[in-house]
Amino acid sequence: MGRRPTRKPPGTIDPSVVPEAINPKTRKNAPIGHGQARAEVSFENQSLLGPLFGEFDANLVQVENRLGVYIHARGDQIMIEGPEDAVARARETLTTMYDRLALGQDLDSGAIESLIAMSNEPTLEGIISGGQEEAPIMIRTRRKTIVPRSATQITYMRSLVRDDIIFALGPAGTGKTYLAVAQAVAQLMSGSVQRLILSRPAVEAGEKLGFLPGDMKDKVDPYLRPLYDALYDCMPPEQVERRIASGEIEIAPIAFMRGRTLADAFVILDEAQNTTREQMKMFLTRFGQNSRMVVCGDPRQVDIPGGDRMSGLADAVEKLEGVDGFGTIRFTAADVVRHPIVGRIVEAYEGQG
Repeated sequence: MGRRPTRKPPGTIDPSVVPEAINPKTRKNAPIGHGQARAEVSFENQSLLGPLFGEFDANLVQVENRLGVYIHARGDQIMIEGPEDAVARARETLTTMYDRLALGQDLDSGAIESLIAMSNEPTLEGIISGGQEEAPIMIRTRRKTIVPRSATQITYMRSLVRDDIIFALGPAGTGKTYLAVAQAVAQLMSGSVQRLILSRPAVEAGEKLGFLPGDMKDKVDPYLRPLYDALYDCMPPEQVERRIASGEIEIAPIAFMRGRTLADAFVILDEAQNTTREQMKMFLTRFGQNSRMVVCGDPRQVDIPGGDRMSGLADAVEKLEGVDGFGTIRFTAADVVRHPIVGRIVEAYEGQG
């Protein structure tokens, strides 16, 4: 494991002082000055230290730069120094990073960024291991175990197992559709539902695609590609194809939902801001016994032809928010879990009104 260049931060730690190893469960701060603190933590499994620190300590540097602390690593021991609140957040972030690795979960810069953002949320503690009164907040699929990557995702993942119909509103990159697909796959695998139905309106996003060749599947598949991508990320491709062939998984434009009753199914409508009021009413009334329905969309990105028609998503939320059995989750730019620059792009555009 490579080491980053040595540097002397304010209040440099004496390298001759070996930090006292403590268990993460009983870690504590040692005040070193007004508003400053020093925290020490050690990790038992040394084989996880490489991925925890990252190549050339890139993961530690990311935490340092985002929280304004200094992190000194020696063996399996880490010392954190800086402002009290920042030290507490850094300590919590590093411990949760280690917990993710111990569970075999991926740890990339995006995941670390999300854990840092969540580190000042009281709900971060126990997300991985679970508290005494509730199960861990996670979704297990055949290919990965998914945990929340923003504070709003925590609320969303709870809603996905509690509410009958969920409206997930917010900008791209917040995990609205991805988490819904992951939950749907998990329930299909467990037998909680018999079918998985993914739909979205076949509306062009500002450009004219012209005549598309091929049969009906060939014509609508380009609009549904994001749903396929999410499926392939949660389930082996050969299983996806087999279940599509058997009818257990259906991916179709919203027009194909008319006249049906969707029972024993997990139903997801993506890009719902591009439905008309008539389409949304038709879709919601397809709800059947032992089903769950998730409606995802960004009310600020409406591409309905004509420009003067009210979005069916906005109309439905206005009419149904607060009705028993419905859950409404609102994501913001702060919940974007793609590259951090995506969040800044969203904020810039939203700032223009």
